[in-house]
Amino acid sequence: MPGPQRERKKRARSIVAYLKRAYPEPKTELRYDTPFQLVAAVVMSAQCTDKLVNKVTEKLFNKYKTPKDFAEANLKTLTKEISSVSFFRNKAKNIIAAGKNVTENFGGKIPKTERELMSLPGVGYKTAHVVMGELHDLWEGIATDTHVKRFALKFDLTDRTDPTKISKDLEMLVPKKDWKYINNGLVLYGRYICKANRHECRDHPLTKLWPKAGNIWPRAK
Repeated sequence: MPGPQRERKKRARSIVAYLKRAYPEPKTELRYDTPFQLVAAVVMSAQCTDKLVNKVTEKLFNKYKTPKDFAEANLKTLTKEISSVSFFRNKAKNIIAAGKNVTENFGGKIPKTERELMSLPGVGYKTAHVVMGELHDLWEGIATDTHVKRFALKFDLTDRTDPTKISKDLEMLVPKKDWKYINNGLVLYGRYICKANRHECRDHPLTKLWPKAGNIWPRAK
């Protein structure tokens, strides 16, 4: 293994060791009561904060609970109901289409495989693996959102900017048994400890592991 890749692997494992201690139970902060509500919430959360999604779904999820509920939603009505989130028109279309797909093709049950989940409209690699981990405790891939992307670049764990390609790079660096700690751990760390705006972070736990990161501020998106 070339030297730089060996260093990356060592650095990644140190980061994961911290995340395992700090966030031992990986759980999303998105609020939901039913499995399809989680799918809908994760779709809505793309390029949008969990805080805003939770605000929108607080009322929304009293009305829509099952895949069938979403499948039968009126597009114009749902579009208006989620209009606070980014790209709400496309997300409304995708959520309704995904509800129909789950109802008609999966018997109303959320599928458990990456391939089946990614067959749902609006569900990409990241969403599929968030759902698999959260609902089924299956950690078959690392979900890369804006937080994971930012820290992968900040700590020089990848040279790429495409989220799915970053996921593949991280999966090469981290043992599979530890994949479950990456996404939620870095989301919480980025949300509450090392935020995206440029600031002094040399005393933060992860920066202490690799001080060069204190001078690296990738764009969050």
